[in-house]
Amino acid sequence: MNKTEIAAVLTEIGTMMELKGENPFKIRAYQAGARLLETLSEEEIATRVAAGTLDEVKGIGEALAQKITELHTTGALEFHATLKASIPAGLFDILSIPGVGPKKIHALRDQLGIDSIAKLQQACLDGRIAELAGFGDKSQEKILEGIRNREKYGRRHRWADAFVVAEPILAGLRQLPQVLRADHAGSLRRRMETVGDLDFLVATNDPQPVTAWFVACPGVVEITAHGETKASVRLASGIQADLRLVPPEQFIFALHHFTGSKDHNVAMRHRALQRGLSMSEWGLVPSAGEGTAKEKAELRGRQTEITSEEQLFSALDLAFIPPELREGLGEIEAAESNTLPRLVEVGDIRGVFHNHTTASDGHNTLEEMTAAAQALGFDYLGIADHSKSSVQARGLTEERLREQIAAIKKLNAAGQFRCHVFSGTECDILPDGRLDFSDELLAELDYVVVSVHSAFNQGRDGMTARIIRAIENPQTTMLGHLTGRLLLEREGYEVDTEKVIAAAIAHNVIIELNASPWRLDLDWRFWRQAAERGLLCSINPDAHRTTGLADFRVGVSAARKGWLTPAHILNTRPLTEVQRWLAARR
Repeated sequence: MNKTEIAAVLTEIGTMMELKGENPFKIRAYQAGARLLETLSEEEIATRVAAGTLDEVKGIGEALAQKITELHTTGALEFHATLKASIPAGLFDILSIPGVGPKKIHALRDQLGIDSIAKLQQACLDGRIAELAGFGDKSQEKILEGIRNREKYGRRHRWADAFVVAEPILAGLRQLPQVLRADHAGSLRRRMETVGDLDFLVATNDPQPVTAWFVACPGVVEITAHGETKASVRLASGIQADLRLVPPEQFIFALHHFTGSKDHNVAMRHRALQRGLSMSEWGLVPSAGEGTAKEKAELRGRQTEITSEEQLFSALDLAFIPPELREGLGEIEAAESNTLPRLVEVGDIRGVFHNHTTASDGHNTLEEMTAAAQALGFDYLGIADHSKSSVQARGLTEERLREQIAAIKKLNAAGQFRCHVFSGTECDILPDGRLDFSDELLAELDYVVVSVHSAFNQGRDGMTARIIRAIENPQTTMLGHLTGRLLLEREGYEVDTEKVIAAAIAHNVIIELNASPWRLDLDWRFWRQAAERGLLCSINPDAHRTTGLADFRVGVSAARKGWLTPAHILNTRPLTEVQRWLAARR
């Protein structure tokens, strides 16, 4: 195991011990050990494990050192497995409800015998939760809202999570000798922010071995259908996966059809009918009563010549429409007039802003984040740790922020990395719209991201005024995660997004597309019109560890759905141009 995986196990041990109500000192030892481990390099951990000197690190005792060593060398820990088996699974489910942490779960179990979400919901409906010390009416309503959201979103999955599950299945299908072509379809291929199920399409003349392989895939826990042309399974992740098999000559038509969206397909079928054609998953043929028998036969023959989606769109006098744009939102009209944009691509991104280090709530050091950014091919990296009001995220004080600014200058001057580091902050927008640091301190930074992290219940007008006041501050460079949403977990707070966008344009402030798979905020549905009006975007991963930097790719997918081109995005620009742009804003 690497250090991040080991730290996650230690954190989970601490959580489970809290659930069991064990000694607070032991609990804090595991939690502190997890944080401390993240500050060590992989090389130092490996060296100390081999030498047996982990317990010489201040904060890591003999018992903890033994457990870290076992995890590092074997990838498992018997103590962890035994502890997990002793806790009812329902308690872990309750942990998924926002605002219900281990201490509250311990109280709920001891005082009301609650060990499942169903029991928790009933206790809320009965009013028993509000009567408990430390809860009250507001906590009870918040818990009920969390349960409702869990039910509402329970059958959907974040795109990035679904993609990780789908990729090895698609790779396995493509390796089968009977498979001539294979691809994703559905909302996964259109890169919607959440996905209901996985759709796979295969072209084959020998379907039986393909379906047999599919239903026996690793991770399959239930087979719900197994026929010659279709199979469906339920995976351990809870997601359903559907496989459709078609003859090779029908593959392109089926791929287009099952990619969707419904609105896009309806418009395409209507366009085909206007040209005397019938379009379906089976092909593109003369519609009933259209043309002579000879003409129909000729068209059916030409259908076999369509072997790509580019050719399919061309047959209807359209430019190729990328899957991300197929939402029935004007893409067909743009394809007809040849005005579809050259969408941003992963390779266009030259660097990222809004990233965290161990100085606040990140899991990797400044140097580790910089090395990881350089390994991704970035020319620059922005560090924006939390400000002092984000106590829960160990936000930086004024003194610590100045120390970080100095550390970044020293790192750049040393020439250790080709990747340039910009100094920034993710500065809290206080409830009245003021910023968490003084203008004088903010002026010492290369850029300033401003974000809301508290007082979410101000109401639409109050929240809108709060954010706009922050945008109007001359030190503000960009606005972070505008709505504060967490996909499948929490709706965004009430805010007039259009007014905020207008204020950002007026004050030359960037609005980020937060690329965290949990956020993807600002939503892709706002970007096309906003960019046309002059709003500048920055695709930021909001990375809290080195691996999180790669989430910028998820942000690129959302940007493509928003019709964004490289010209709309600051971090597609080269380093020198970004330096000039940021300097002009200070």
